[in-house]
Amino acid sequence: MRSSLCWLLPFLLMWASVAQGQPTRRPRPRPRPRPRPRPTPSFPQPHEPLEPTDLPPPLPPGPPSVFPDCPRECYCPPDFPSALYCDSRNLRKVPVIPPRIHYLYLQNNFITELPVESFRNASDLRWVNLDNNRIRKVDPRVLGQLPSLAFLYMEKNQLQEVPAALPRSLEQLRLSQNQISRIPAGAFSKLGSLLLLDLQHNRLTDGTLKADTFQGLSSLMQLNLAHNTLTKMPPKVPTALHQLYLDSNRIDAIPSGYFKAFPNLAFIRLNYNKLSDRGVPKNSFNISNLLVLHLSHNRISSVPAISTKLEHLYLNNNIIEKINGTQICPNNLIAFHDFSSDLENVPHLRYLRLDGNYLRPPIPLDLMMCFRLLQSVVI
Repeated sequence: MRSSLCWLLPFLLMWASVAQGQPTRRPRPRPRPRPRPRPTPSFPQPHEPLEPTDLPPPLPPGPPSVFPDCPRECYCPPDFPSALYCDSRNLRKVPVIPPRIHYLYLQNNFITELPVESFRNASDLRWVNLDNNRIRKVDPRVLGQLPSLAFLYMEKNQLQEVPAALPRSLEQLRLSQNQISRIPAGAFSKLGSLLLLDLQHNRLTDGTLKADTFQGLSSLMQLNLAHNTLTKMPPKVPTALHQLYLDSNRIDAIPSGYFKAFPNLAFIRLNYNKLSDRGVPKNSFNISNLLVLHLSHNRISSVPAISTKLEHLYLNNNIIEKINGTQICPNNLIAFHDFSSDLENVPHLRYLRLDGNYLRPPIPLDLMMCFRLLQSVVI
């Protein structure tokens, strides 16, 4: 018995020494259960604005002005006290306009309306630029309290109709690149001083332009109706007109004698329409004061008759196959062989463009014999 214990004693001592060098393992605490969140009552969420984040924030207010009435979000130049510059400042609203202001610049902002309160004391305004905003409609009371306004620029907005109650003092009205499809009756009837009316890039149709639409525009010199959807020439255009723009419409015919009613008409643009020889009566453009005629990108197959006063003629990109200088010459070729003695009757044509047709060089000799002042011919 003692011998067996003596034999086991070294092993027991060895096991005890090994056991003392190992750390004892403690039991891991069990994780406590997390409390469940209480259900929150559901409330209807408010509607998000149409443009919650795409608009940049307004610019921070500038330094104090020397003029106490100058809006902090605008700039009042000390050397130009009648001007107020509020352009390109990411504005949503029109500030209150001081009564001393004659020239107001509000272009390139995000303005959607014109409050009556902002213009209440601005009766001396002469120039207002509201280009490139988001205005859809103009309160008639706003323009009604601007009796001195001469220049109104509202290009690149979202107008759907021509503003009503336009001031009698207007000289230029620029409404291009809007969505205008309606012109209220009598909108221009009191604008006897208007010189320029720009309605290009809108949604005007033949039904929009009535016989009395332009009534009252007795001084109008420039009318721009380009880039609309007209299929007919506009009716009852003011006879004082000097320049008429009708590019990029769908006009396919010109009434006989249409341009005879305009004794001062010097500039006509009818590019990108659907005109053909059938829709252009003879001598339609043979009017005495016409200087520049644009008829490119149509379906014309022959050169129309022109007057001796015409200086620039654009007939490129049509379907002209041949050209006869004797036939299109405003005068008899035999009548002015020695044209130096009668320069007044020599055709004044200096620039002729015929490229994009079915013509080939060389330039016909009789064409050069007739139009001896030609400086450039493009075929």
